[in-house]
Amino acid sequence: MAREFHNLQELRHNASLVTKVFVQRDYTEGTVCRFQAKFPSELDHRIERTLLEETVKTLNSYYVEAEKIGGQSYLEGCLACATAYIVFLCMETRYEKVLKKISGYIHEQNEKIYAPRGLLLTDPVERGMRVLEISVFEDRGSGSSSPSSSMSSAGSSAR
Repeated sequence: MAREFHNLQELRHNASLVTKVFVQRDYTEGTVCRFQAKFPSELDHRIERTLLEETVKTLNSYYVEAEKIGGQSYLEGCLACATAYIVFLCMETRYEKVLKKISGYIHEQNEKIYAPRGLLLTDPVERGMRVLEISVFEDRGSGSSSPSSSMSSAGSSAR
């Protein structure tokens, strides 16, 4: 297994990107924002299946919470219409508050779970809510057997 990183800064500074893995949106229940619970095979030896599944499950529950329509949503809509949407210049919607909570959750998961394993979750908002992107990093100093380092060493020995 790859060297463990202690925090996000160390990961970004001391590691190089090997690949990106994507957890796709799940449209089986309509267009509500939800990600597939399928475990990507590329992460087999990087993270336990249960940890990733728990993260995806939690994210899915946050997105359900964000898209719930209730009294607060109706009130925000009425205020928006009454003020020609100017009210949103001075207040956050409930949806925006939940998106901030999701962003904080992703940052916390990166710090505690993913960065130490050489992985980094990207907030789905940054990818247009299409995918949950997981970047896979490798220690720059290690003689890794990743496909990119194998190809570069094979190319240099052929010269």
